[in-house]
Amino acid sequence: MDLSTISLSSSLSSSLNQLSLRPKTASLFGIFLRNNPPPLFSRPNHRPIAAALQQSQNDDFVLEDVPHLTNFLPNLPSYPNPLHSSQAYSIVKNTFVSQEDVVAQNIVIRKDNPRGVHFRRAGPREKVYFKPEEVRACIVTCGGLCPGINTVIREIVCGLNNMYGVEDILGIEEGYRGFYSKNTVRLTPKVVNDIHKRGGTLLRTSRGGHDTQKIVDNIADRGINQVYIIGGDGTQRGAARIYEEVEKRGLHVAVAGIPKTIDNDIAVIDKSFGFDTAVEEAQRAINAAHVEVESVENALFLYKLPSAGFIAMFATLASRDVDCCLIPESPFYLEGRGGLYEFLDQRLKENGHLVIVIAEGAGQEYVAAEVPAVNQKDASGNKLLLDVGPWLSDKIKDHFTKAQKMPINMKYIDPTYMIRAIPSNAADNIYCTLLAHSVVHGAMAGYTGFTVGPVNSRHAYIPISRVTEKQKTVELTGRMWARLLASTNQPSFISSDLEGVVQGIDSLNITSI
Repeated sequence: MDLSTISLSSSLSSSLNQLSLRPKTASLFGIFLRNNPPPLFSRPNHRPIAAALQQSQNDDFVLEDVPHLTNFLPNLPSYPNPLHSSQAYSIVKNTFVSQEDVVAQNIVIRKDNPRGVHFRRAGPREKVYFKPEEVRACIVTCGGLCPGINTVIREIVCGLNNMYGVEDILGIEEGYRGFYSKNTVRLTPKVVNDIHKRGGTLLRTSRGGHDTQKIVDNIADRGINQVYIIGGDGTQRGAARIYEEVEKRGLHVAVAGIPKTIDNDIAVIDKSFGFDTAVEEAQRAINAAHVEVESVENALFLYKLPSAGFIAMFATLASRDVDCCLIPESPFYLEGRGGLYEFLDQRLKENGHLVIVIAEGAGQEYVAAEVPAVNQKDASGNKLLLDVGPWLSDKIKDHFTKAQKMPINMKYIDPTYMIRAIPSNAADNIYCTLLAHSVVHGAMAGYTGFTVGPVNSRHAYIPISRVTEKQKTVELTGRMWARLLASTNQPSFISSDLEGVVQGIDSLNITSI
């Protein structure tokens, strides 16, 4: 890929000032003509720019591009992709992805609106910027556990080896700190052959321990030239800093991220790996809880799920046995007309039992008001959540036994770490394979400082800044939440008195773990 260098004219700069460009998006590359897209450009300082080439509003689209090694190594040679001679890929009609292929962020638009934001389509390119025999790759896993990590590790190793002939692959053990504590393991297809059948991570993990200078020093000292980083938003921010330092030093090193969290709160991408498995496991436990409560008089099960609202919402929709689902995006209140107590009273009288699902991040403002706590963070800088489960369990128990004078059989279940630690299911295994192969293709093609994920069901290369600048949340005005409310027949619990509560939740700035 040849990238020419241009400078913005004064008239083009003026056009840029009139555009509404997304803040924080350092990798915004350009606005291109719909029917006659120009070649991609970069500035002499090797930073992607926004180039305005406007014909009419209806023809405009934005390409949020990812960095390429030739941005700061302009004389880097390229080589034919080994897939040219691959027996497996010889039957593929279009083996290589065109440089012009992009993926639209919004698949549904009005016909008179601009075409919107696009990302580079993931996949193998005709040219690569590494000789397979000269590649020394490394893989690291950071943060909390998630179903599918081992599958991603396995498929990166097998993808590098089987598709590109790369044999020198290292596993960095125990997260970022493993880079400078010299903890490594040699990875081969034989070593990783059956790890996808196990939960956790073969490489072990940790939080924090990120020292950019030491990490890049170690990368350079060991001759590593491809770095694959699996982790959540904090880990991906660390990956972005590693890429920036690599670029600053002018190293021939591709840095690629694979976003990981069961919470499914990563921006831009359709969903994160492990989410389907987590929902399936949560649904299985909810179904068991429902069988239990149906067998006991006045039984009530409170079931806590991980912090963001997506697992709770999807598990509730999947089971159809939940009476009430509480998530951080939708504030609730306990007492008074339309409150949680009133709804639980009514539902218990109707059915004789209750199943409540609560996301870990819900009700934080209430717990904080009653439980003395210091604003603590984990080693990755994520805000530690207060334990809402026992608090709400005690509140509900007191309401029925003291206020209502009604004996109940109250059970509280917290399976959070059971959900995280299981192997991925069939759907996630396939998804993890596609993620791993896409990221390998991208690194071999010379892209760097990027992450990968499905956008409208098509895998794309995405600037790391886009997946870390904000978190995806459940839309209370969206159809999926409406489907949940219709399924459980619960009230929204939203009233005019909750405006301050909503603002309080926003100020918590909860991050995935």
